Amino acid sequence: MTRDASRFQQHGPAAPDAHAVTGVVIQGTGGIWDIRTDNGAVLSASMRGRLKNEAIAGLKLAVGDRVTCAWDHRDPGSWTIADIHERRSKLARRAPGGARGERVVVANLDQVLVVFAAARPEPHPRMLDRFLVIAEANGLAARIVVNKCDLVDPTAARGLFAEHVAAGYPVHYTSVITGEGLDDLRHELQGRSSALSGPSGVGKSSLMNHLFPGLDLRTAAISDSVNKGRHTTVGAVLHPLPGGGFLADTPGLREVGLWGIDAGDIAHCFPEFVPHLGHCRFQDCIHTVEPGCAIRDALAAGTVTQGRYESYVKLREELESVDDN
Repeated sequence: MTRDASRFQQHGPAAPDAHAVTGVVIQGTGGIWDIRTDNGAVLSASMRGRLKNEAIAGLKLAVGDRVTCAWDHRDPGSWTIADIHERRSKLARRAPGGARGERVVVANLDQVLVVFAAARPEPHPRMLDRFLVIAEANGLAARIVVNKCDLVDPTAARGLFAEHVAAGYPVHYTSVITGEGLDDLRHELQGRSSALSGPSGVGKSSLMNHLFPGLDLRTAAISDSVNKGRHTTVGAVLHPLPGGGFLADTPGLREVGLWGIDAGDIAHCFPEFVPHLGHCRFQDCIHTVEPGCAIRDALAAGTVTQGRYESYVKLREELESVDDN
């Protein structure tokens, strides 16, 4: 998003003699952050030395953070970020490229909408489970959006995600071609701070453009050779919504590493497991081979699906291998 791309932002400099203003970070590039102030104006600001040092130490500013900005009297016409407010929530994943540490995608969210396509690219339910576990681990409510439903038979689209409905997740079936599901999804976004996450090419930017005309987000076609989307969003961008709330467009993620989750706690990130936890024969049951395991009993009874259980085992093994390194 360019700095004047959204008609939902009220641009204009804050008063030069203002001592300080508060607002939310909506995007950042090259150390310059765009801040939407509480009065609706958008200003650009850099970080003060103390905050820069904290960023070097790992306490990095993120889109969605609430900040206090001060007028820089040493450089008339400029603003600096003087303070970062405490976060109430965050969407975080492991830093990509094999690096250790956390990457905060968006801060101060109410919910995450995990967007997958019904086709082109073909959906991978086990990858969807990875996104959902990250949302659960961050304490964020999650909704599933199945986009491009015009490309498949409606029964087939619902069958692909039946196990997630059974797990308790709200699922929205949408199409920007037919308009299916857009009104209901728009209603769930109003007045909330939400992020759209998911792999590349599933139509997140197109979906946002149709939900809120005027955003004019850049989109790209699917490559027929690899059936994957090309990245059209470089970093997370927070868009103010008409009527209240924010919606963050996040980059398409092809590498989604778990972060901040202990292997022993991952069962709590599967909502359908939770009613059975604490009912195993052994208190330290890890729900893989132990006799008298309530989760495996639920699997045999069909209240936990095989696919979701396989995701649990795979993600637990992944976390155990990270802990051993």
